Amino acid sequence: MTPRSLLRFVRWYVREITGASEYERYLDRHRAHPHMPLLSRREYERLRTDRRNAAPGARCC
Repeated sequence: MTPRSLLRFVRWYVREITGASEYERYLDRHRAHPHMPLLSRREYERLRTDRRNAAPGARCC
């Protein structure tokens, strides 16, 4: 594994763990439904946080 590919993998892994890639996935899904209003990144993150806090599931806090 080259240093560049290792760095690319680490970047991908960290983005997946932290949820940073969620907005890009949202944009990909939005392309299939262009009639829906597009949320800004800030609006999307707020909505995602509100939904996560409304149903905490197995989180302790």
